[in-house]
Amino acid sequence: MEHPVIRPVAARDLPLLDTALRALSKDLGDAHPADIKFLAEAGFGPTPAFHALIALSDPDKACAVIVFSPVLSTTLAATGLYISDLWVAEEARGKGLGRRLLLEAATFAETRWGANFLKLVVYNGSPDARKFYDRLGFSVRTDETTLFLNKDGLDALKGQT
Repeated sequence: MEHPVIRPVAARDLPLLDTALRALSKDLGDAHPADIKFLAEAGFGPTPAFHALIALSDPDKACAVIVFSPVLSTTLAATGLYISDLWVAEEARGKGLGRRLLLEAATFAETRWGANFLKLVVYNGSPDARKFYDRLGFSVRTDETTLFLNKDGLDALKGQT
């Protein structure tokens, strides 16, 4: 696993992507209602909502994945990429694979939609992830707060006309 192959996720890779994302959810203590059908529709439907790259230690085993999508900032007058998921298998950690995936995703997004910044969220209970991103030069935006409206809230909003 010295130099895993990194490439875009294809529909045939959905079982590998699903397995990796389930491992990430387990690592974070998250629920994981997403399944292969959801990933297929969201990533390979008429309007794909995400892009993903996979690192393969052999043809049948993912050792890392990154899932990302376009994001627009009018205050920066720029497009970027939002990293929704980054997972590296425990046995592959500490070897630069997370950094390589971020770089490959940024290059992919720059080529596809001119992205020139990266945005992500780190769980407060993930100090190792925070240290990783700090080492790479990520900074905390103190001028903004992440807010979230779940499905129930969105349904309620739809009812408010």
